Amino acid sequence: MTDMTPNIPEVVEEVRILFERYEQALIDKNVDVLDATFWNSPHTIRLANYEHGYGFDRIHAHRMARPPGPGTKEKGHRLDIVTVGRDLATVTLVYKVRDREMVGRQTQTWVRFPDAGWKVVMAHVSMIDREPTL
Repeated sequence: MTDMTPNIPEVVEEVRILFERYEQALIDKNVDVLDATFWNSPHTIRLANYEHGYGFDRIHAHRMARPPGPGTKEKGHRLDIVTVGRDLATVTLVYKVRDREMVGRQTQTWVRFPDAGWKVVMAHVSMIDREPTL
């Protein structure tokens, strides 16, 4: 039977480190790290404000066209990492959008593959006009 224990501390930490590496790679436009973070598959999806990336190749093409720099994130308000067992994780980040009175939301689904390690298989980024009531 597969272990479905939630939030094993060392698994949460592994994913947190990878997420932070990905975030820095966005700022640096380190396409090698960005590509290495995502599952190289036609099934990978990344939906964002100006991108419908269906498949790794389209996600990569968008990365190549994107300018380097801090993007829309000014500062993070809330980062949540939820893991299930040792091979599945979700990461959500709520952040202040740079130069706008908006809140951004980012969600990633991570899977640990036996031959490739942790990879994002699905990601979504969106913005709303104000902080939602929690």
